[in-house]
Amino acid sequence: MTIRVAVQMDPLPTLQIGGDSSFALMLSAQERGHELFYYDVRDLSWRDGRVTAWAAPVTVQHVAGEHYNLGDFRTLDLGRDADVVLMRQDPPFDIGYLTGTWLLERIAGETLVVNDPKSVRDAPEKVFVLDFARFMPPTLVTRRIEEVRAFHAEHGEIVIKPLHGNAGKAVFRVGRDGANLAALVELFGQVWPEPFMVQKFLAEVGEGDKRIVLVDGEVAGAINRKPGQGEIRSNLAAGGSAEATTLTARELEICAALAPELKRLGLIFVGIDVIGGRWLTEINVTSPTGIRAIDQFNGTDTPARIWDAIERRLGEGPGG
Repeated sequence: MTIRVAVQMDPLPTLQIGGDSSFALMLSAQERGHELFYYDVRDLSWRDGRVTAWAAPVTVQHVAGEHYNLGDFRTLDLGRDADVVLMRQDPPFDIGYLTGTWLLERIAGETLVVNDPKSVRDAPEKVFVLDFARFMPPTLVTRRIEEVRAFHAEHGEIVIKPLHGNAGKAVFRVGRDGANLAALVELFGQVWPEPFMVQKFLAEVGEGDKRIVLVDGEVAGAINRKPGQGEIRSNLAAGGSAEATTLTARELEICAALAPELKRLGLIFVGIDVIGGRWLTEINVTSPTGIRAIDQFNGTDTPARIWDAIERRLGEGPGG
């Protein structure tokens, strides 16, 4: 089966091809004989009931600096000229990101969008996870300094982070003395209009933050990401390092609890983060990463598994 795949993603020259999950998915699709197109979310349009993108055919190869070749850009009707749209641009999860989901929702029934744009919009990483609070560390979502002070007094050491951040950006640890707490709350309130997240600091993060990838609700693999020297952030983009790992009974319980909801929502490619083998901190649905490292350690082929799931969905009917 040859599939026409439109990839909505960040600029191709910026890709770090050694670890980029979107690039891995494109390579895998190409190996299957699928036809690839590239476009930027800012080049989506709507006219007379049709959603289009200013897109170009693209081929890829694992050669640094020469990893892609673009054809001529043209107007691509995403409902008629594509079978699958991969929504893979990185957050921030802002009004531009939301608008992309609203437009892509309009090709439902014609083209399969991965992940489902409505579900992505309704399930941002640090909000969707609140549905599974029983697996989370003590957590507060607020803008009020009074509530943060009370939470800090209860838990001693805390972490403050933006509700819609990514890649470990703007994550701060506040010690027992509460130094800079008021200043941080003031800063967050000025920079972001939405509430922010406060969590009990988990000392286990020093041993790593596990990224577990689920494909159509099933565990595909995992890596343990360890923070760099002097860091609490274990994100690979923030200087963390990866190592092989296995799943604890608690982590398997978390995955089993998530599986039915992920399948129902059309969230085919999902990455969850677990600390200390038991604390669920995020459910990543916008543009999950980590599959290159997982495959390197485990000898697996996660991109192929994702394409198998996509092809199964396509076989179920129009739009997947």
